[in-house]
Amino acid sequence: MSPFSVSAFRHLFGAQITSLVGTGLTTVALSLLAFDLAGEDAGLVLGSVLALKMVAYLLIAPVAGGIAHRVPRRAWLVGLDVLRAAIVLCLPFVDQIWQIFVLVFVINAASAGFTPVFQAIIPDILDDEKTYTKGLSYARFAYDLENLASPAVAAALLFVWQFDSLFIVNCLTFVVSAILIVSANIPAAAQTDRVGGFYENTLFGLVAYLKTPRLRGLLAVYFAVSCVGAMIIVNTVVLTRSVLGGSEIMTTVFLACAGAGSMCAAFLIPKVIDQLGERRLMLSGIVFAAGAMLIGGINMMLGFDSAVFYAVLWAIAGAGTTFAQTPGGRLVQRSAAVGDKSAFFAANFALSHGGWLVAYAMVGWLGGLVDLSVAFLASGSMALLGVGLAVSVWPRKDPLEIHHSHPGFWHDHPHDHHDPHHTHAHPGTQTHAANANDHADAHSDDDQRHRHEHFHPPVTHKHRFVIDSHHSRWPVESGEQV
Repeated sequence: MSPFSVSAFRHLFGAQITSLVGTGLTTVALSLLAFDLAGEDAGLVLGSVLALKMVAYLLIAPVAGGIAHRVPRRAWLVGLDVLRAAIVLCLPFVDQIWQIFVLVFVINAASAGFTPVFQAIIPDILDDEKTYTKGLSYARFAYDLENLASPAVAAALLFVWQFDSLFIVNCLTFVVSAILIVSANIPAAAQTDRVGGFYENTLFGLVAYLKTPRLRGLLAVYFAVSCVGAMIIVNTVVLTRSVLGGSEIMTTVFLACAGAGSMCAAFLIPKVIDQLGERRLMLSGIVFAAGAMLIGGINMMLGFDSAVFYAVLWAIAGAGTTFAQTPGGRLVQRSAAVGDKSAFFAANFALSHGGWLVAYAMVGWLGGLVDLSVAFLASGSMALLGVGLAVSVWPRKDPLEIHHSHPGFWHDHPHDHHDPHHTHAHPGTQTHAANANDHADAHSDDDQRHRHEHFHPPVTHKHRFVIDSHHSRWPVESGEQV
């Protein structure tokens, strides 16, 4: 069914679109503010702001994922929207460059806490995988549409207002986003059996993510996507203005070509993903995108400078990167226990942006200090390196249910008696000393979550396998002890 038939998705999708448009307007306004304060050094300021954004994502997202399961999700999201609105409202009053860095870091720290929890809610309200895939495609479409629409909207508003008014518009979009979230029927987060303090919960998502083979493959694909995407974001203006001798309009057209390719791919994903599977679709997409970069570099070294040719390459790269990254949400939600989704999505958010931090530096420095053709070739080559790494760590056969065994062990964590791991008697009952696997228990809260030290007897079984408190490592062979 259409994800828009679910009212909660409609509200959250509306919140996503309004906040995206507002953020796009602020990107334009920040560029103008940086030029107003730094003059010719505005590019250096913006590059530093972009790097600071990635650092905020890397540092804050795992922390947010580690504590998000302890707070109500609606209150968490609304609070971060209100915080972002308040910080954006401060930007028109900035008169020092260091103030930009501080405020941008706080805004992106709030976004790092907001986005993974937001992403973890979508599979909870779209529990059918095909519907969820359509939801991911619409989310990608909205992101690409924002990239096209925000500059046009900003240009129209600047005819009427000063650029600092764009910050006020962004503040209002965050307020609208908060209102839509308040009005959405957001289900409570599933309870987790994780225990431990702040440090253990912060590390859990990162460690569990990296222990999951399909997610290690996804991370390699994300790195490849960042290598191609950074080339488009950083060097489109260099290609169109310096190499092709075009105007600002040509720069906009090239970015539109990449966005159009991405939107076409987003609409095709729900139709082809079940036939190809995530692994084949994602790897094929990034190979095409990397090939476009390599062809562009070779073409530039040979001295050909056809604008139409490069525009087509930009469309291919946009489509390929979308095929490669959009299905990632399916892999993350498939790899996490129901109570651990926020931690996994936070790890996914943080680790994937690490690739962008590296890629921005690589293509920016190579394009500026060496030659743009070298940046093209480096972008394509590093993307193919990511593909090779993904192929090596992501098994071709990747079943959801895995046959494995557990040793007998004691431990203490919140649990109920609805799954076969917890068919035991409570301490102090007559049967506890005789047989820790006995389910004879006279307590009235038998079906409620509770905690006490309990024994898991040795068992060999098969079920949907994820890394959690009962499964600390991925089995390499059938029946292996975990």
